[in-house]
Amino acid sequence: MIISENNKPTLDEFRQLMIKTDSMLNQEAIGREDYYKGRNGTKLEEDVYDALIRCAMYTPFEGTIQLVSGATFPDIVANKFYGVEVKSTNKNHWKSIGSSILESTRDQNVERIFLTFGKLGSPVAFKSRPYEECLSGISVTHYPRYQIDMELGVGETIFDKIGVSYDELRKMDNPVVPVSRYYKQQLKPGESLWWADSDVEETVAPPTVKLWSALSPEEKNFYTVQGYALFPEILGHSSTKKYQRYALWLATNCGIINTNIRDQFSAGGRVDIVTPKGVFERVPAVYGRIDRYQELIVETLLSSNEAVLKEYWQHLTISENRLAHWCQLAATAAGTSKEECAQIYNLLKAIFNI
Repeated sequence: MIISENNKPTLDEFRQLMIKTDSMLNQEAIGREDYYKGRNGTKLEEDVYDALIRCAMYTPFEGTIQLVSGATFPDIVANKFYGVEVKSTNKNHWKSIGSSILESTRDQNVERIFLTFGKLGSPVAFKSRPYEECLSGISVTHYPRYQIDMELGVGETIFDKIGVSYDELRKMDNPVVPVSRYYKQQLKPGESLWWADSDVEETVAPPTVKLWSALSPEEKNFYTVQGYALFPEILGHSSTKKYQRYALWLATNCGIINTNIRDQFSAGGRVDIVTPKGVFERVPAVYGRIDRYQELIVETLLSSNEAVLKEYWQHLTISENRLAHWCQLAATAAGTSKEECAQIYNLLKAIFNI
């Protein structure tokens, strides 16, 4: 995340800064394609930050922009009011999957957001637009997430389709309702929205069951993240007990039978993890998966009903810092000694940058 501390620039001045930043990035991309093709995620945020620093010279933003890593939306905050979300693809098109429509990790002071998009397939190019002008639809990788299309025409956004403005939707208590209502109207006979079948919170036993192998990749992501978030004992060492509550929850609440849960969470050897707080070498692959799912885990923890967390975490109270609470539970389950628990807790805090 990049933060500007200046409290005076106008929206037009910020727009001009983004135009200059796009121009600089596109000029540099002409002679540095191989460099940009190797960039992703956090690394590209650093490139945008560097371009912003240079473009901000002799503007009201000069000397005010900082780079801050963390699971916060948007990636860039300027003047506690403007924001920039950085996205990219390594393909030769202007489409990608964006952030959650729930915006549970949003900086609540930010009112206007631009999207800076890096097309890292040949030819490498950059483009920035107001966030709401390049969101074409909804995809589901865990919670519903926006689809990005940097070449959308006027009247083609998801907000035009559902008849609700971006600002109205993001301020709703449950933005899934109008979105699911629109997509339900588009369903063909025999289809359903597995991620929004009900607008009520009560759990209802499913009338049918299905095997884990029959799920789509999106569904597998969804239920895997639910497992990590709701049942932190999954990181424990007892191969006979640590999956029992999760397996029962899958069967009774979701109608899903998984006969090989171990591979879902424990398969793999060791990996290196790069975090904002340093590199952790040769850690168990399960932490690599947590790193991969970190944004989705945060979304689950922040959006879950407190009573649900109390039930599944088996705690009478839930800390205000739910993510730190979860890290502590996971570390306690995973460690076999006080020292090992502390090491795992520090690793998890580094992954989530807390």
